Amino acid sequence: MMKRLIVTLLVVAIAFAAKAQAVKPDTSHVPAIVFVNQDSLLNNYDYFKVIKTKMQTLSQKAQDEITAKGQAFQKEVEAYKKNVNALKPAQKAATEKRLAAEQEQLQNLQQNTGKQLQDIETSENATLYDKIATYLKSYCKTKGYKMILTYSKSNPSMLYGDESLDVTKDVVAGLNAEYKAGR
Repeated sequence: MMKRLIVTLLVVAIAFAAKAQAVKPDTSHVPAIVFVNQDSLLNNYDYFKVIKTKMQTLSQKAQDEITAKGQAFQKEVEAYKKNVNALKPAQKAATEKRLAAEQEQLQNLQQNTGKQLQDIETSENATLYDKIATYLKSYCKTKGYKMILTYSKSNPSMLYGDESLDVTKDVVAGLNAEYKAGR
């Protein structure tokens, strides 16, 4: 009876061990380090395209506003120059003071708009980085990778990577699927 119990326990233990091995993915052929082409990733990631368009639109709108106000200011200066001789000293002083204040407001608008655009871009880039990093963390776990490097022609920190280690297309497809799903 004791032998039977030991044999049964051994059979159960072997079955559990076999099942445990079957559940674990075979990662012996999976490379530990792969890379993503940053240029391709950004050019093909839908979320980045939206951010890029948003920033271009905001920048163009700001530039148009500044240009319109600058042109209006130039017209006022030209009108002042045409009529300067006909103005009384008090009117001349008041107009020059008003024009100086308007010029200062225009310069402040340019500086503030530039800073606002820069702040928005910084925030959007941080969000972009977080989305990509979060995705890559789960992607590594799923695929069994230990590290994902980035490669870019404009900033080459990696000089060469075998094409078999380039997971850019797979990563872009996954990121776009998450973006479309609203995550």
